[in-house]
Amino acid sequence: MENVPVQGGKKRQVVETTLKQRTIRNNLIGYAFISPWLIGFIGIIVGPMLYSLYLSFTHYDLLSAPSWIGMENYINIFTQDPRFWTTLKVTFLFVFIAVPLRLIFALAIAMLMNMGFRGAGVYSLIYYVPSIIGGSVAVAVIWRQIFGREGALNHVLAWFNIEGYNWFAHPDYALSVLILLIVWQFGSPMVIFLAGLRQIPSELYEAAAVDGANAFHRFFRITIPMLTPVIFFNLVFAVINGFLTFTQAFLITAGGPIDRTLLYALYLYQNAFEYFRMGYASALAWILLLIIGILTALIFLTSKKWVYYESEGGKQGAQ
Repeated sequence: MENVPVQGGKKRQVVETTLKQRTIRNNLIGYAFISPWLIGFIGIIVGPMLYSLYLSFTHYDLLSAPSWIGMENYINIFTQDPRFWTTLKVTFLFVFIAVPLRLIFALAIAMLMNMGFRGAGVYSLIYYVPSIIGGSVAVAVIWRQIFGREGALNHVLAWFNIEGYNWFAHPDYALSVLILLIVWQFGSPMVIFLAGLRQIPSELYEAAAVDGANAFHRFFRITIPMLTPVIFFNLVFAVINGFLTFTQAFLITAGGPIDRTLLYALYLYQNAFEYFRMGYASALAWILLLIIGILTALIFLTSKKWVYYESEGGKQGAQ
């Protein structure tokens, strides 16, 4: 800019033009760097989503061309499909039980790991492993071996003269065993809780101890308020993942017995790839998206009442 051979208004104009060119060049470089992700996002996510929205208004069996039927799929789902309501009930029950249990268990283990005992890092890694392999076929087979009729659990119960069941085949226990598997995969939220716990200033606990606060008060007056952003983050992801749970139910129970573990994602899959009702499955998918969107929005709206942000001086949640 110092080498511009003009003065006054012309100089400012040249400077502005130069800055504008630099801004455009920088923006183009930025777009070039994100273009692989942008192309993938449009091609892999946005495009199929829009096509799925179109298919939800059609009759499409994967063998013939889609035929437009308007709102018929949506009307049939709500008025002529009792399994839709069953799977909705099962999924809500599953999410509302599994998510709190998983977060509570993850927080408890994270607090234990945060006590700084010897080997805590190794134990954290061990506890994280189920989150990595929890949805695999191997774990499903192991889970069936544990809770099957001749499984390890029944052998242990037999030592106490208690007769066990085929837990996955029992209508009263099948969903509970599936929930137990999800709770067992607590590694991911545990790691995030552990990171959050290590960000809490120790001075707060020291000051509370000087004032005579016991462990109960320190937990509910310091730990929980300071962890609310982490709880909020984990809650949102856990709810979304809960409604999308598919692999465990598909591999272990296939929705049985008598639809007691027929989660929404599994029913959607069955319609799409077992009954070849792709249009109907697309409508189910968009209803699921709407349900998740509403619940996520509710969590965000209520977060203003219970999430504490230290950077905002505790304006939220502390009042």
